[in-house]
Amino acid sequence: MGIISWIVWGLIVGAVARAVLPGRQPIGLLWTIALGVLGSLIGGFVATGLLGIGDADEFDFGSFLIAVIASVLLLMAAERLQLGSRA
Repeated sequence: MGIISWIVWGLIVGAVARAVLPGRQPIGLLWTIALGVLGSLIGGFVATGLLGIGDADEFDFGSFLIAVIASVLLLMAAERLQLGSRA
């Protein structure tokens, strides 16, 4: 998967995670992409490596859900740490 694909996928997963979590998150586009990419990496590892439900080569809805859940958890942690807040 190319870097552009990672960025687009990270944006999609990060945006869904932000939409799922109530309230307004004080992070911008770059943090949303980073959050989505990291959540996707964690979700992909959990889905394929630990649960054996994901497919590393093609889109898998279970992996997508796990990636969003991982991104939501990362976003919750980032809010607690006030990551990306403008001071």
